[in-house]
Amino acid sequence: MPPFPATVCRLDSGLTVIHQPLALPVVVVDVWVKAGAIVEPDEWSGMAHFLEHMIFKGTAQIPPGYFDYVVESCGSVSNAATSHDFAHYYLTTAAPDFTYILPYLAEVLLNAAIPADEFEREREVVLEEIRQADDDPDWVGFQALLQTVYQHHPYRRPVLGTADQLQRYSPQDMQTFHRTYYQPANMTVVVTGDVSEAIALEAVNQSFPSAAGSAAQAAFAQRSQAEMMPPLPPLPTLTPEPPLTGIRRQVLELPRLEQARLLMAWVGPGTDNLIDAYGLDLLATLLSDGRSSRLVRDLREERQLVQDITCHLMLQKESSLFMLSVWLESEALAIVEAEIQRHLTHLATYPPTLEELQRAQRLLCNQHIFSLETPSQLANLYGYYSTIAQPEQAIAYPSYIRAFEREDLQVLAQRYLTGDRYAVTVLKPA
Repeated sequence: MPPFPATVCRLDSGLTVIHQPLALPVVVVDVWVKAGAIVEPDEWSGMAHFLEHMIFKGTAQIPPGYFDYVVESCGSVSNAATSHDFAHYYLTTAAPDFTYILPYLAEVLLNAAIPADEFEREREVVLEEIRQADDDPDWVGFQALLQTVYQHHPYRRPVLGTADQLQRYSPQDMQTFHRTYYQPANMTVVVTGDVSEAIALEAVNQSFPSAAGSAAQAAFAQRSQAEMMPPLPPLPTLTPEPPLTGIRRQVLELPRLEQARLLMAWVGPGTDNLIDAYGLDLLATLLSDGRSSRLVRDLREERQLVQDITCHLMLQKESSLFMLSVWLESEALAIVEAEIQRHLTHLATYPPTLEELQRAQRLLCNQHIFSLETPSQLANLYGYYSTIAQPEQAIAYPSYIRAFEREDLQVLAQRYLTGDRYAVTVLKPA
């Protein structure tokens, strides 16, 4: 494994800090929280994403909207995202403003007040987001596929939750969820850009104290939890989804859909087996990245059976998803699915050519290099790996990719991409 170019520190609070200086006049702060949708109790599905919205609605110390005012007044940019495995909050600012803005970001993360009036207003925003998603056929198909693949794991649940569930949540429910997971020991703060390690560590240490919060939070914690917050419901059992034992098929007919979709998925390894996961990355690239890839060349370029076809591995902490997405006419659905099965059987029977392997390795290694060009890309990569695996693995990807031999990919195709054990969701125009 190559040497990790950043410094990784774990503070007394339990907070992980990753710092890398860069000779650019900006600083990026990216805070990753192990509080994605997989830690939600089943009856609180969508809580993690809803909380992402409420984080910026003020604390006992700062009113709603003031964090945005501070960010905008400095000409800075902030945003956030929630996934099954994590939530993260990122900020790009001019280097001189780093120590000024960071305490405000820490304050809203650790001490979110979740006021009832803001809660009701923001619930309508999230409900509209769910309505828009429900009108997107690709989103509907993807969620249907997840529910088909993941029969047991929380990955089966949509990150947004459902409208019915969202209507039942209270500010007190969210306060319980927030106080449980938004603690320094559950966070990684990545700082990249024009700031020294000493200044970065001092600023993070002061902004994210080991006492986990301000006087307002301490006072809140002293009140009766029975009076203020409900207990956290039982958490879902997090065990890897077992491999599929047959073909699970569903067909959805959707209005306003002009072209059919064919979605196929296989269960892959989680981050406890990154080598196999990286090998599946290579197989996905070999199958569908560029005109000379197997499926694109055969099904789109030569035989014109599909309009487009893509394949990728969704790397997840547990039970990753190897997924194929095809845009095609309804009349071609059966033959295209059969041809995909034939290609996968061939990969499991015969190793790819050396030319194919080297091309896929070159593409993935170059893509990795391109992902390290900016402070925000570096912060994102370090925080992502720190949350679902180990931060040092963030830069080891090319060395693993280059180590694969042709026969290794054949074995992986045999192990994971069998033609008789997968999930398929078909979307057809109504």
